Amino acid sequence: MQTTTRLLIVCFSIHCCATNLFAQAKDFSAVRAGVFFDNPLRTWDGFGFNYVETAHSYDMSKFNQEYGGFSLLDEQEKQEIVQLVFGEEGLKVGLVKMFLGANHQQEPGGSYDHESTTRNMRYFVKEGLKLTRQRGDDLQIITTLYGPPGFMTLQKANRGRDLDPKFKKELALYMIDWVKFLREEEQLPVKYLSLHNEGEDWHRWNHEGLTERRNHDYNLYWPVEQINEFLKFMPALLKEHGLDDVGMTPGEPSNWYRFAAWGLAHGIAKDTDAVNGLGLITSHGFYRGAYGHWFGEHNSVTNDLLREQRPGLHSWVTSTSWSAMDASFVKEIHGNIYTSKVNAIIPWAGIQRPTHWVGGDPNPGSAIKVDEDGNYEVRKGYYFYKQVSRAGQPGMGVAETFAMNSAVAVIGFSREQTDNADAFVVANLSKGTKNVSVQISGTDSKSFSAFITTSGDENFSPAGNYEVRNGAVFVEVPSGAVITFLGQ
Repeated sequence: MQTTTRLLIVCFSIHCCATNLFAQAKDFSAVRAGVFFDNPLRTWDGFGFNYVETAHSYDMSKFNQEYGGFSLLDEQEKQEIVQLVFGEEGLKVGLVKMFLGANHQQEPGGSYDHESTTRNMRYFVKEGLKLTRQRGDDLQIITTLYGPPGFMTLQKANRGRDLDPKFKKELALYMIDWVKFLREEEQLPVKYLSLHNEGEDWHRWNHEGLTERRNHDYNLYWPVEQINEFLKFMPALLKEHGLDDVGMTPGEPSNWYRFAAWGLAHGIAKDTDAVNGLGLITSHGFYRGAYGHWFGEHNSVTNDLLREQRPGLHSWVTSTSWSAMDASFVKEIHGNIYTSKVNAIIPWAGIQRPTHWVGGDPNPGSAIKVDEDGNYEVRKGYYFYKQVSRAGQPGMGVAETFAMNSAVAVIGFSREQTDNADAFVVANLSKGTKNVSVQISGTDSKSFSAFITTSGDENFSPAGNYEVRNGAVFVEVPSGAVITFLGQ
């Protein structure tokens, strides 16, 4: 009898709670939000990871840069990190970015050395691919030209500003040989080749075209005319070398604002042959809301413009910041997905060895940090990223969402033809707790398992089971928290 009484009290309490929360949505004391799984906006290619090994060293014999830090770790530690990123209980990323640095060829006509400066990056990706396939999934790999060997520039120096016109084909072959090495020697499924790393930023060089700041990473200035020229001749050259299934990207401007406002998107769009040479649209997608030189809003001008000519063309963010490794990081992801209209996101270097970025990394957030004693630390960025990476698996759809409060962001992923569950993520950027009433449609899930990350001790921690009541899920989201809901 006593047990029965307790059960009745619990059931009555749950009923009252649900009733009160529903009333809150009606009397404006809760944020009204929604996730429409029956309205997928576009295919989601997945979240990714980026291991950066050699980023800006002029002379590897003087500064043997290894920014990712795996060279300091033992085999067990490396495997632990691989599990954290690719494992069934880890981030479960579906994309990887691999840089092609400036030290793979030392002189014109010289042999290629693709191994010396990429050893740890290649280990990380090969082990990650192995683990990904063991869990029945696969990776898509994009490789980006970080910068060419110095002899290919007019300045005849690493990080020289201008490509020497007589080395255009040599640079193309430099990129192609790297892709062939990855695919044929390393058995890595490279799908896209990207032309440049922030090649729009002509301010990085002095008048003579030399980089005065030693902490700038490898770059080459890419005017839109040069981008178009490579987009037009590279596909045929790739095909000639047996790589006709590798798609070209127009390179990776710093952010979506620059891609459009600095004239690159319109310049490409005016050249039909260049547009036809595209396999993927890419940008680093960095966000900064303050006006000035580094201003970078989220917008879809580039994607809308190029998709007018090539409907269905996918778009990836390939190096967005980890921000403050908090809920604002998730909000930036929300902006890239819903405002810039992308199909995938790969943040900037996920594993960092801080001492190996000369002068300090301007984007120091990451998932994992390696110190000089050979220890690694899993940082808050990892757990906030896990909130979205677990929810948005490759092949799912980006579900339509809304939230009637600008301090609340809702991201939704519909299962489509995958074996994944419908999922959504709620982030609270405000200084107080938010009651949120999330309208749900288009799913068979009657309840959602929740996982939470906060600025405190909660790190993708189980947060209970939420039933769909009266077509909605009601949740209290603490200040600075992100909660992921996985359909059951």
